[in-house]
Amino acid sequence: MGGKTGDNLPTSAFQKLEEIAKQKLKEASEGVSRHIFISFANEDANDVNLLRGQAKNEQSDLQFDDHSVKEAFNSKNAEYIQRQIREKIDRVSVTVVYLSENAAKSEWVNWEIEESLRRGKGVIGVYKGDTPPKAVPKAFAQNKCKSVKWTHEGLARSIEEAAVKR
Repeated sequence: MGGKTGDNLPTSAFQKLEEIAKQKLKEASEGVSRHIFISFANEDANDVNLLRGQAKNEQSDLQFDDHSVKEAFNSKNAEYIQRQIREKIDRVSVTVVYLSENAAKSEWVNWEIEESLRRGKGVIGVYKGDTPPKAVPKAFAQNKCKSVKWTHEGLARSIEEAAVKR
């Protein structure tokens, strides 16, 4: 006997089916929510908090786990701040850049884009309104990052595409 399970199903076939099922469950759970980092200028915090709230709405197609900075670090030590942000970026698959005039001028947003790309993360931009802003962070433009209008469906699709392409 041995080597069989159930009704004449070889152990190897059973193990293969089990592996396939585990992979399908993993893929399904990954499609539900992505880990993202939101890069934004502090002046845009209200808009970004609205975006965060929409991702928590069960009625929305937009779902993500936000690993970005919620409150500014109480430090003037740039190396300390960069280390803290790197740890957050390391936990995600995609960085979403909130594109605005403020973000275009922010050295921190530019650094977060560069760091995300260095660490192999997908980077996309999101903007409010009908047209993308004329000014974007230098690293965003130089790396020809994709931007998308702030809609649930469009942003959800772009996050998934960026996660797969990275």
